[in-house]
Amino acid sequence: MLNINTRLRKLDENGEKVNVGLVGVGQMGRGIVTQVLKMKGMNIPIIANRTVDKAKEALRAAGVDCKDIYVTNTVSEAEKAIKSGKYVVTEDFEVVAKVLPVDVVIEATGVPEVGANTALKAIYNGKHIVMLNVETDVTVGPVLKQMADSAGVVYTVSAGDEPGAIKELYDFADAVGFNIVAVGKGKNNPLNREANPDTMRQEADAKGINPRMLTSFVDATNTMIELTAVSNSTGFVPSKRGLIGPYATLKDIPKLFSLKEQGGLLDKHGVVDYAFGIAPGVFVVINSDYPVTKEIMSYISMGDGPNYVLYRPYHLVCIETPLSAARAFLYSEPTIAPSGAPVSETVAVAKKDLKAGESLDGIGGYTVYGIIDTAENAHKQNALPIGLINDKTVLKTDVKKGETICYDMVNLDDDSIVLQLRRIQDKFFKN
Repeated sequence: MLNINTRLRKLDENGEKVNVGLVGVGQMGRGIVTQVLKMKGMNIPIIANRTVDKAKEALRAAGVDCKDIYVTNTVSEAEKAIKSGKYVVTEDFEVVAKVLPVDVVIEATGVPEVGANTALKAIYNGKHIVMLNVETDVTVGPVLKQMADSAGVVYTVSAGDEPGAIKELYDFADAVGFNIVAVGKGKNNPLNREANPDTMRQEADAKGINPRMLTSFVDATNTMIELTAVSNSTGFVPSKRGLIGPYATLKDIPKLFSLKEQGGLLDKHGVVDYAFGIAPGVFVVINSDYPVTKEIMSYISMGDGPNYVLYRPYHLVCIETPLSAARAFLYSEPTIAPSGAPVSETVAVAKKDLKAGESLDGIGGYTVYGIIDTAENAHKQNALPIGLINDKTVLKTDVKKGETICYDMVNLDDDSIVLQLRRIQDKFFKN
């Protein structure tokens, strides 16, 4: 991120902007609109949302006058309006991906199907794509990254979300020359695998968030997905299927995330995991082989070793997302992206006893939750990635509570873009 502020200021002084198109104006999308319009050298001339009024409201909340908002679902009209200085609102995400003034598309719906479709169209039209949609990334991110590379554009998951914040710490530690033992995040909510939108509704309403989103936090699907994204970027593997997730203070982290023979919890180095008690922060556990480095770490109060923790006590979610757009445009580099074939998967597990003929409802719903496992284990088990489930996914057999959902247990939606991309990905990375 060094010098990005200087580059944006220079753009602004020259009357130039990084033009961002946004898809999805939920809580995170609204934050992106406000933040981009407060930044130098950046603009957000077009927004897509299935509810036009919400998109208009997001622009007004960011200080845009109603008379400067133009509604259209036509590319030519959108381009003409943007050229005249208007802010365009559309119901059609493809308009965002096609209009010439847009340099970077940000996808912020959190829906795998929409995210995959948006990313595909953005890449096809030569736009950089920022995914504030890690649900899509862990399902088809590896193939989208390959497509973006071939098209000469950047595919990246967002800064500010925990995977991006972890990767920034990881890159720092790796560049400095530390050995990296483990990376992870804090978990805010108590773990309840049986949580569903009904049991979470009151709390969600009080917090002003979608009950399905809160459900995915509480049943830990969100944590599993985020750490799958980190795994696929760094090559680190899950500490175990479903992770360990100890309760800890920050001071405990270096000891807990050390090898068992050192009194810790780990069977091996190079893992992803999470901990209760340190949210909303992210962490990287490191050590060094060199006595001089250990001496300096002790001198600067980083502990006595052998492991130390680098900790960032915040991640600013959508407020930081525009930095990924700027980084893609200015430096042609991602914040965090898959490094090749999937290393981990977040697979679907039955939240309750389910019957043949029953429809599954995916992330944050009533029927399944997500568990991280290695891609190798998931492949051997024929386990179904949770991001492939939509309301047209129907069980072919009864499934017991706690049982992993496998491909041969379900009929999938063959018209789904994310499923089609996943099939391409599986063939592309087939050993």
